[in-house]
This record gives sequence, structure tokens and C-alpha cells, in this order.
Amino acid sequence: MPLHDPFVVADDTTRTYHLYTSNDPAVSGVEGTGTMVYRSTDLRDWTRPVVVFRTADQPGIWASDGAWAPEVHAWDGRYYLFTTLHDENKPLEVPPANRWGTPFRLPNHMRGTITAVSDSLTGPFTVVDPARPTPPENLMTLDGTLYVDPSGQPWMVYAHEWLQTVDGTMEAIRLAPDLTRTIGEPVFLFKASDASWLTEQIPGGVPHQLAPYITDGPQLYRTPDDSLLMLWSTYEKNVAGDDGTISGGYVQTYAVSGSGDLTGPWEQRRPLVREDSGHGMLFRTFDGQLTMIVHRPFEKARGKLYDMEFAGSELRVLRRRADLDGGG
Repeated sequence: MPLHDPFVVADDTTRTYHLYTSNDPAVSGVEGTGTMVYRSTDLRDWTRPVVVFRTADQPGIWASDGAWAPEVHAWDGRYYLFTTLHDENKPLEVPPANRWGTPFRLPNHMRGTITAVSDSLTGPFTVVDPARPTPPENLMTLDGTLYVDPSGQPWMVYAHEWLQTVDGTMEAIRLAPDLTRTIGEPVFLFKASDASWLTEQIPGGVPHQLAPYITDGPQLYRTPDDSLLMLWSTYEKNVAGDDGTISGGYVQTYAVSGSGDLTGPWEQRRPLVREDSGHGMLFRTFDGQLTMIVHRPFEKARGKLYDMEFAGSELRVLRRRADLDGGG
């Protein structure tokens, strides 16, 4: 099962798991950029995926590439799809400087998460605003997710691209009650380099400030002690070769807001899973087991499953479910 950035909805009504990922025409049989969904009753055997969203079916949509990191949320009696689009032919202004004060520059273009709505988990989903992404369009963002705070206020939490910031950030913006527009300005949550373990494998004296610090795949969960936990992914850095080149593998990690508030302060935890794994999310199986799904490896990704548990504000891996995901 080819899949990248997996997202699972366990639908109690039909006792069916819905696994969303970017459309792969070779698997779905449907051409075009969009979202497809696999379905299963046991997390082992899955149907051929059905396409639930295509950019080609959205008149006037601002971008037709990407459709990364799809996720579907039930809200006010309907289902809302978030997925990230981009258009390399719509350049954004490159910021005049970055936090390192270096000449590091990369071209920026429009990228951001759109919101689409349907009455069914299997679509079709229709984009709410075809003219622009949901976060501010002057920001290069991706991987928007839904968070609803204790007062009932919905937010979109997203990653602000390292391509624009060098040190990628997690940010949040309030959504209107119907999720169709944003309210106010973005709120900064944390930056990738706050995870101090990121550079532990780089020897002292090796300059690494030019290497990008990546934020990816936020997902938020309330813990048993009422803290707020965010899964997120990044690249752990190490030195590859005698020339001092910085490289690193994709990792699944998390952060905790002990206050329970979205604005933090956020404390970084060590990675949960390495092995070029990431962009995970949590769901409960129909028998109540807390489960994490990630993709591995980053290229030609497949889904990998883990039994998990909360211990207060901490998240722990109990075991790998190779019996379900086929091993590897």
C-alpha cells in the first residue's frame, strides 16, 4: 500500500477504518492530484482506494499540485478535509533576512492547506474557498491540522516552511465557527531548533547554522493529566562525509504543553521513532488500543503501526505491529 502522510479515521458507525493519503493514480486508477482513502475493518486487509477529492474538480482553484498530508475531521455534522497544495508559478517574496543573519536563500512560492467539505467520509469533498489557502497566503505553510480548544474555539495548526524561515516553526490561527475562514493573526508556538537533541550528533566546531531546521506534520492530543501533546516530525542532523556536509534522517517526535494551552510553553521530547519514519498520527482502534501510524521510509513510503500508551503527559511506544503492517 503506497502511502505518505497517513491519516486514519475510525468510524464507529460503520466500524470501518478510513486511511487517507495523497492520490496515487497507479493504485486508485484515477488520474489527477487529490486525496484517496483506503478502508478496512481490521487494519490488516484494505480495499482498493477510492478518490474523494481532486483539484481538477474544483473550478477556479488557486493551485493544482501537491495534495499532501490529507486529514478528515468531523465538525458540526459534516466532514472537513485539510490538504496542502502549492503552485511553483506563483512566487512569494523571499524574506530579507533569516534568524541566522546568513545569505541562505531559497525561492518561495505559494503553498498552504486548503479546507474542503463533504457530507460523507468518502466524499466528494468541495473546496470552501478556491481562491486561496486557509492560512495567510503570503506565508509558505503546510500540513494544517484541526485543534479545538477547551472553549470550543477551532484552530488550524500548521508548519511554517523552513524554505521561508530556515528555522521552521509551528504556528496556529483561529478559524471561524464553520471553519471557512481565519480570524486574527497567526500565533507562534515553537521553532524546530527548540528540540536540542537535533544537533547532538554534530561534533563541536562544525558549523551547522546553515542547515535547515524542519517542522512537519503537527497533530494535537489531550493527555490523561490534561496537558496538550503535539506529535511532529523533523530531520535529525549529523555530519556525512569528510567535507562536513550536514544530513539526517526523518524522525517522529513530540512536544508537550504542560499548561494544557495551545500557546504553551512547549517542551520538546526525544524522538519516538527514527528509521526514516515520520508524519504520524494517533487513533484508537475499535477495541480501545491507542495506535500510532507513521510512514517509512520517506521515499516510496509505506504505513507502519505501533501500539502506544500515555503516561501522564508522556507518550510511549509499546510495540511495533508488524503483524498488521507487513514488517519491513
